[in-house]
Amino acid sequence: MSGGMPYGLQAMLKEGHQHMSGMEEAVFRNIEACKQLSTITKTSMGPNGMNKMVINHLEKLFVTSDAATIVRELEIQHPAARLIVLAAQAQEQEIGDATNFVLAFAGELLSNAESLLRDGLHTSEVADGYSKAAAKALQVLETLIIKDSDKLDIRDKQAVAQRIRGAVSSKQYGFEDLLCPLIARACIDVCPKNPNNFNVDNVRVIKITGSGAYNSSVVKGIVIKRDTEGTVKSVSDAKVAVFAQGVDTSSTETKGTVLIKNAEELQSYSQGEEDRMEQVIKGIADSGAKVVVAGSAYGEMAMHFIEKYGMMALRLPSKFDMRRFCRATGATALVKLAAPQPDELGFAKSLALEEIGGTNVVVLQQDASQGQVSTVVLRASTDNTLDDLERAVDDGVNAYKALCKDARMLPAGGAPEIELCQQLQMFGRKETGLDQYAIAKFAESLEVVPRIIAENSGLNATDAVSSLHAAHANGQQTAGLNIETGQPKDLAEDGILDLYSAKWWALKLATDAVVTVLRVDQIIMAKQAGGPKPRQGAGDDED
Repeated sequence: MSGGMPYGLQAMLKEGHQHMSGMEEAVFRNIEACKQLSTITKTSMGPNGMNKMVINHLEKLFVTSDAATIVRELEIQHPAARLIVLAAQAQEQEIGDATNFVLAFAGELLSNAESLLRDGLHTSEVADGYSKAAAKALQVLETLIIKDSDKLDIRDKQAVAQRIRGAVSSKQYGFEDLLCPLIARACIDVCPKNPNNFNVDNVRVIKITGSGAYNSSVVKGIVIKRDTEGTVKSVSDAKVAVFAQGVDTSSTETKGTVLIKNAEELQSYSQGEEDRMEQVIKGIADSGAKVVVAGSAYGEMAMHFIEKYGMMALRLPSKFDMRRFCRATGATALVKLAAPQPDELGFAKSLALEEIGGTNVVVLQQDASQGQVSTVVLRASTDNTLDDLERAVDDGVNAYKALCKDARMLPAGGAPEIELCQQLQMFGRKETGLDQYAIAKFAESLEVVPRIIAENSGLNATDAVSSLHAAHANGQQTAGLNIETGQPKDLAEDGILDLYSAKWWALKLATDAVVTVLRVDQIIMAKQAGGPKPRQGAGDDED
């Protein structure tokens, strides 16, 4: 009888669970998964980073070098690698840039931790050493801030464009001179009196295929990628009525039967419906509204009366577009089809149909006094190019948001990493415990940034890193890697700088994630819910 009964963990958990423990099964497996993840993304780091072609579960194709997009669309399952992905996503939400640094640095830290663990150090000693090194690194990082970089007029277009060059050029190298002034103008147009309250959602991007990137422009207001519903194509200084639902006759929820005895009753029945509709549209027109915006379709009868009263009809099926339109015009979206009150109406300085590259768009333009929304109209030949340009613009807008809160800058091109590496190595030599080995490995891991930038640019990584070390040893604290020549150079001369806040958060989040992964010694996974999985490979052939 005793042979059939499970014991230990098997008796405690449901059948189908997985349990991994110990150094080989749990710790080294976790490290290996995180290393694989950073191997995927690190070739996309820097201005010459390679693109990845990712096809997600909905079979949508992404061609991008943006690490945040890559890890989001890969849908990573491994629990330890998910921790690193969560750290990268936190960086994306906090700053919007340096996500690839988080992934690459975390992978390098874990790779170096593996050699320490195989040499006999305990995971807690490595984790404590890393935590100590990170705290010291954040202290040293503050001493590397470029002097007077905190003095920035957040409304000076030229100064802002110069500051966001680093963030944009790492995504679209060669387009930074074109995109930075556009992003700066779009952000400054919607920057509130208190810059700390800047909202990235107020800068929209609209992508229109055709022409080239040099035809991109900025519109103060909103560009809607649709035609108007009626014949009125442009209005100016108009009041706007917004309805969250469609503008149509309402039908009853329950079925009803109408008994009609003669032709007069039939005529008066349909006439009553017409009169009711005209009454509603006339009420909207009498309120002073020249523009009607609806969340869904317009009925034919409603359209007839809107035309009769000379109003413009616009349809916005996207609730996000509807919210932005309300924010730009100051209107309130009504849920009941009735004449709006004066305080529920919005105002549009100019609302007109224009044609951009064969695409009809409605452009809402506002005065500086109202409508805190601006739009970057991007042009390019293919959808994938547009998507990648949009990611570069998003990075630039996020960099502006970070500048509003903290304008301090660091030298770029791996300069802060090499300086931190040298100072942490000196700090590690003064430590007496086993922590010193982990601190030395932490310092060594920081070399990953200039090394990857050099490799991705086709340079000899060993020569590039050693020449940077030599320059920093000679006191050139701001020397970064010039990807054109492979020689050390202060990239601030070319106007390329890194955000202090981005680097600070990236170091902190990467180290926290790595320490969390190292402190895991067992993985216990319950049986997954749901029925049997579909067979792999069946029907996958594409002829």
